[in-house]
Amino acid sequence: MKQLKPERWIAALCVGVSLIASHSTAADEPFRPETGKFPPLEKAHSYRGELVFVDHANRRGSLRVQGTGKFYRNDPQPFAMLPYGMVRYQGASADLRDIPLGTVMHVRAFLPPDPKISAVPVLPVNNKEKDVGHYRGTGTAPAENHVLLLEDEPSHCLDEGLVWKLQEVEVRNNAGKIIARREPKAGGDGNFSDEELTFDAGIRIWRGRERIRVADLVAEEAWPATGKKQLGGQAVLLGITWVPAPGDGLSGAFTQFHVSDIWLDDDAIQHAAQFQVETHKTFIRSRWMPAWVDAVEYGKFGRATVTATLFGGMDSSLYNDFKKGIGAQMNGAENTLKHTAGHYGPSHMASSGKILDVTQASGEIPLGSSGIRIQFETDLIIEGIRPGRTVRVRPQSWPKTQIPREEYLFNNSPEDRFPTPSIFPKY
Repeated sequence: MKQLKPERWIAALCVGVSLIASHSTAADEPFRPETGKFPPLEKAHSYRGELVFVDHANRRGSLRVQGTGKFYRNDPQPFAMLPYGMVRYQGASADLRDIPLGTVMHVRAFLPPDPKISAVPVLPVNNKEKDVGHYRGTGTAPAENHVLLLEDEPSHCLDEGLVWKLQEVEVRNNAGKIIARREPKAGGDGNFSDEELTFDAGIRIWRGRERIRVADLVAEEAWPATGKKQLGGQAVLLGITWVPAPGDGLSGAFTQFHVSDIWLDDDAIQHAAQFQVETHKTFIRSRWMPAWVDAVEYGKFGRATVTATLFGGMDSSLYNDFKKGIGAQMNGAENTLKHTAGHYGPSHMASSGKILDVTQASGEIPLGSSGIRIQFETDLIIEGIRPGRTVRVRPQSWPKTQIPREEYLFNNSPEDRFPTPSIFPKY
């Protein structure tokens, strides 16, 4: 298989050691990001877990984090995406709403930048080192719950230059087990251990532009109808989930992961990625590009020139829509990326104006940043557009849409981010 052509931001991922283990000690000391600075990826705490809950409107959710004990016993742990945090699904940019529950995700995360406005509980900084007992072990509740990068298994492998090499399959009634190991695509020395993964008849097997079944592989004699077959290290990409397994509660089956998808070749994963790219492009154009404000130069009578950096990890065609001289709108946003001004949509109170300049930074671009900086001039600047604050920007070529009520605030108060019982009518 060939690796997908990398996007510009992937260069920031080249920080050395691949994440092979389920959790990593890449960040020896807990790190808290600073306002206005993209945090260094090498200081992130790395772990993986099953996505069990999503609050897409507030860019947060819960993961059952893999630690040193029995996976099924681990309590779900809340996480929040950083404003510039990125989600990757099937090799492409995504939103939390795109990820099916149960998907095993790889995480690079930090301590909350500002604990006072954290959208999820703030934990003791050494929480990942605590043994929570009851067969759970350590590492299941990290304080590093503000996520810079959240990606599924195929995205992680593509970014890190890894593949799964299938060693053996055992089939019975179109279900069974796969023995495979994750290792560098380029090969080389290393101690890579086999993993035993389950699958069932619902597994999605992708070959080129078609989806096939276990029964199809059996008919082609690629897999046996019953029994085991050696696969000789066939290189593939896997989608991984977790499902309950039979057993006595103490067996290793309760930590065993499950294969949801197999991409047999490069065309297959590229095909999946392209669909996801189009989904995400439509989403961003309707919600506007997130950015943060670097500087504001104030003029008279509400005029101002705003310098802002666009967040990273998106398709290049979205950034190409930001051009010198075009009209645009800029609106304040909360750290969950909710629009903060307007009573019936983001355009209601947004500052309108023109993009004076667009520049691209040279050199290494930190993960979370696009490296693209815009200068935006408006004759009526709003309160939410201040240095260090998050904003959303709409070039005039993007549609002026109305967004769901749960995705914007009436004002900029963090307390208004989440619904309370008062939203329900009284009868």
